[in-house]
Amino acid sequence: MHCRERLERMLVEAGVPFRVQPHPLAYTAQEIAAATGVTGYRVAKVVMAKADDRLVMLVLPAVHRVDLVRLKEQLGAGTVRLAEEDEFAGVFPDCEVGAMPPFGHLYGVPVYVDRTLTEDPEIVFNAGTHREAMIIAYQDWARLVRPQVLDFVARPTPARGSAA
Repeated sequence: MHCRERLERMLVEAGVPFRVQPHPLAYTAQEIAAATGVTGYRVAKVVMAKADDRLVMLVLPAVHRVDLVRLKEQLGAGTVRLAEEDEFAGVFPDCEVGAMPPFGHLYGVPVYVDRTLTEDPEIVFNAGTHREAMIIAYQDWARLVRPQVLDFVARPTPARGSAA
């Protein structure tokens, strides 16, 4: 079964409304935002990391980056780093590499979401390929995945000469 079919079955069984949106080939979350015509704040980017050699899924808006120092502190981990593709590709066998959806619980991977993503009513995310996105209500996603909410996005640095 392909990833999108697996997601659709889970969403239908849970009574969660969703939309599938085909789009031109897009590899980055910002490209998905442009291809689907939504702001990058609504696109749920998946970043895989290793925390003390344990694979974790981080979900954040496409416009943000992960602050590994903040993440390490919040997880109480000794070490945290971004995972290499070869460290997680086999964990998501029904997805194209790098196109996994933010449903790590389906693959036995803990999910952490940044608080900034919780502010939008809907999220857009990869549906297992680089050519399809799914759109669901954030609250439905959170109810199904039960992610731990943290604050791990990098804060913008104030422009030179401006007040902090």
